[in-house]
Amino acid sequence: PRQASLRGLWRRAAGAEPVLLDRALVLWFPAPRSYTGEDSAELHLHAGPAVIAGVADALVALGARPAEPGEFTRRAFTNGRLDLIEAEGIADLIDAETEAQRRQALGQADGTLSRLYEGWADRLRTALAHQEALIDFPDEDLPPEVESALLAELAALRDAMRAHLDDAGRGEKLRRGLVFTIVGPPNVGKSSLLNALAERDAAIVSSIAGTTRDAIEIRVVLGDVPVTLIDTAGLRETEDEIEAEGVRRALFHVKQADCVIAVTDGTAPPSDLPPGALLVRNKIDLAEHAPHQSPEGALAVSVRQGTGMDALRAALADRA
Repeated sequence: PRQASLRGLWRRAAGAEPVLLDRALVLWFPAPRSYTGEDSAELHLHAGPAVIAGVADALVALGARPAEPGEFTRRAFTNGRLDLIEAEGIADLIDAETEAQRRQALGQADGTLSRLYEGWADRLRTALAHQEALIDFPDEDLPPEVESALLAELAALRDAMRAHLDDAGRGEKLRRGLVFTIVGPPNVGKSSLLNALAERDAAIVSSIAGTTRDAIEIRVVLGDVPVTLIDTAGLRETEDEIEAEGVRRALFHVKQADCVIAVTDGTAPPSDLPPGALLVRNKIDLAEHAPHQSPEGALAVSVRQGTGMDALRAALADRA
């Protein structure tokens, strides 16, 4: 038990010679000291698709079946090997895209949150016992320090819980990722900026205003946090029904965004910008031909030449 053994895995068919499928490491985990708390076995195979398919088919022929998604973790929870918070941490660990997500999920899977909450529960039970003593024995002349200590403990618990929750949802945002929406007038370089941040040609770039009609979403990592960048249609009044729908969707994404990247053209004065937006003045390589002032707090960049892009990435990482 609990030792790795090198074994040949054979498939036996009726009336045929046994077929060697693979030479694998075989491990046996007797209950309850396994992940699920049940008797379990692991086969460490060579990772070729034909090997995996052959062994899987042989196991199914013997009566096994493929596990459903999350079934092993569900069994571990049912058998008391994991609590619900730890099980959620396992799911987050599987889905983790960044180092920060991995650290957070692993801590949760290892019981960090469970121990914190259980500690609060123990303190609350103790406080409840003291409170019941004060209620049940009012004539026993209990020292006044008992009540004062109880009130102090409850205040400390309240402060600890409030501090834990008062992180602006940072943990949840790290878990699900953030949404950054790029907005601005037509033809100011929004799609070019998206391509530069994504480091690939994800959006069509053209000198024709109104090229982007629908939102384009790209997943990137900024500041070790997964971020969905959304390129939107240029904001302007238009009689074109399709473009008008694109503008409507752009305004919707602005409302849903964790951060709005408002892009203006270095060759034109800035238009109306969403409050709290990260202001980006693009095309500064052309600004000498029309020297308008950048809006206050704007980052000056040239996406085409790469000027200012490192500072912009750093600013976006700070927002993440």
